[in-house]
Amino acid sequence: MNYKSALICSFFILLIASCDPLVTEFSSKESAKEYTAKTLVSPPNKDTLTVVTWNIRFGIGRAKWFGDSCGDLVLFDDETINNGLELLAIKIAEIDADILLLQEVDTDSKRSAYIDQVQWLLDHTSMNYGVYGSMWEVQFVPSDGLGRVNTGNAILSKWPLSEAERIQLSLRGDQDALTKAFYVRRNVLKAVVNYPGNPFWAVDIHASAFSNDDTKQKQFLEFKDVLDEIDAKGELFVAGGDLNELPPGAEKNNYCDQDRCPDELPENDEGCDFSNETTWISPLYDAYMPSVSLVDYLLNENMYFTHASTHDDNDERYQWNRKLDYLFTNTAWVSRSERTHQEAQLESDHVAVSAKWVVP
Repeated sequence: MNYKSALICSFFILLIASCDPLVTEFSSKESAKEYTAKTLVSPPNKDTLTVVTWNIRFGIGRAKWFGDSCGDLVLFDDETINNGLELLAIKIAEIDADILLLQEVDTDSKRSAYIDQVQWLLDHTSMNYGVYGSMWEVQFVPSDGLGRVNTGNAILSKWPLSEAERIQLSLRGDQDALTKAFYVRRNVLKAVVNYPGNPFWAVDIHASAFSNDDTKQKQFLEFKDVLDEIDAKGELFVAGGDLNELPPGAEKNNYCDQDRCPDELPENDEGCDFSNETTWISPLYDAYMPSVSLVDYLLNENMYFTHASTHDDNDERYQWNRKLDYLFTNTAWVSRSERTHQEAQLESDHVAVSAKWVVP
């Protein structure tokens, strides 16, 4: 999402009286917030699990939010958010997800009626346990009435989670100090899934969306460092998320004309030109097993697109036009089990990506 329009000059801080800091900066590593469903559901007795990554766009579906789709909507009421979450829950049930790696999940935001979406999804699906790591926790954002925001990554599981940790990623290097102070702080979220007899790690990432420097490359290497540390211990992982990056060899690598709003100038483009980033996620492909091989992807790119630029039914850009979402493991996925759920047109501006994984 585009947060640049939501950032305000620092002197506004002085107008706000609060016991808490206006912006939470986070430590390099810290414990994640833990959740449990109100009613636990007995997990299935199976060793082939469905792993899903999904950027859920804080439950607003394809609404024209001011921050990322050239729209003018800022805040949404609880009915709208509940309807959006219902769509997500229905699709999660259809996919029969066992492990969910989620991005853009709100837990205490005015824009999404202050609904804790981690708890809501646990209480309305067959998932039992969750952990959450915020990427943007701000007490009050005056811009456009946005108000309080707390949004980030979440991992949901049918089995208990432990050792949950939020790991800070590099901040954007192409921003002035003031903007950086109020901007989102991306993270890697990891937790042990206590699958009976053979625990494994689930690792979730949401990389920078709008940087024009090498921030994303740094974040990918930091993500890989987390995976390397797990792998070096001989432990297992399923990992993924919204990398905001194209696969190596993608036919098209510049989406600026498609992403630009009518009132925006080319010199203000952010994060839409991937021309200099064509090998940035190659180290992940080289080290670990993707759910979609590059060979399969390049044979039929359209089949694997996971993101759309805008949200106008009459605009061809409403259709999925690039792949930004990925799954990796240090073992193997069930052959040809990956699904890019492009049929889910209304749930988000990203589609869910799922794959089958056998617990070794």
